[in-house]
Amino acid sequence: MRISFLGFGEAARAFHDSLAPKLEHGEFRAYDLFLDHADSADEMRAAMTSRGIKSAQSPAELGDAEWIFSAVTADQSLNAAQSIAPYLGQGALFIDINSVSPGRKRETAALINGSGADYLDMAVMAPVHPKGHATPVLLAGKSAAELLRRFRGLGFNVEVAGEAPGSATAIKMVRSVFVKGLEAITVEALLAAEASGCFEEILSSLSQSFPGLDWSKFPDYQFERTTRHGRRRAAEMRESGVTLDALGLNGGLAREIAVVQDAMAASGIQPDDNLKDTVARVLAARRQLK
Repeated sequence: MRISFLGFGEAARAFHDSLAPKLEHGEFRAYDLFLDHADSADEMRAAMTSRGIKSAQSPAELGDAEWIFSAVTADQSLNAAQSIAPYLGQGALFIDINSVSPGRKRETAALINGSGADYLDMAVMAPVHPKGHATPVLLAGKSAAELLRRFRGLGFNVEVAGEAPGSATAIKMVRSVFVKGLEAITVEALLAAEASGCFEEILSSLSQSFPGLDWSKFPDYQFERTTRHGRRRAAEMRESGVTLDALGLNGGLAREIAVVQDAMAASGIQPDDNLKDTVARVLAARRQLK
């Protein structure tokens, strides 16, 4: 079985690492824009070759695969599809795992289906580590139901969301408003508490009001996710904003969450085991960015 990855960042690597052992005679190729830049090409090529993956010189070299996973940044998802569409083989399966709006996935589906390939909207519903391709995912597309058994046979934790492209990502985009929004509210509240000199009082009050969140671990996790993955989460929230706008709702809320996520990533802070110290260091870094 020939599988290609268009984009080879965290999600693609995690999918490959857990999926490869399931395929006795699997053949993998990958292309990433980082291969085209001198300051990132060596690291990206090493990530591929160390896994036994052949690095492609362009998206054109991926088109003859049976399955092509598109795993790029949200702002590049349509560009990525456009770069490979002319080279897709008849009946190839283009699996779009990007965190983008339903409208973007429908636009991409029209492009891919027009090339003679099949399009599948796949929404990844949890962090890809440690489960890799066994992370819960949702599928949507005309072939989603008939592919269900094959995906499950390879160890995917998968359910069908519907036949229409965009049905799977709609669930992810709406859910993300809450998940990433809760992260943003938590870190901003604790940063404001530290800045106001009432950190312990606020932490104690929140712990008593929302005991189910387990405040011995919860805030540390929120700081870890936002500082480590804030850039990608911000891109996803901008797509959630597009989703909410299309529904006649407040997409500006999601865009403000994106601002917080971006700022947390830009702080450059690596959280440690002392929450108060982490909060103080992030606060100082955030103030310097103003």
